[in-house]
Amino acid sequence: MPIKRTTHRSSKGTKLYAVRDAKGRFKDIQTYKRAHAADMRKTSKTETAAKAKKTE
Repeated sequence: MPIKRTTHRSSKGTKLYAVRDAKGRFKDIQTYKRAHAADMRKTSKTETAAKAKKTE
């Protein structure tokens, strides 16, 4: 199951993603720009399987 991220805004207005641990404390906070770029670089299992099936 993917990690659920909540969105916030910094005092300067930058959109942020926050990940919380099981106790509800912030585990990781990063900008939307960095998080989105990382998501786009990573290929999902579904995309990998579809690409492998297409090349067969």
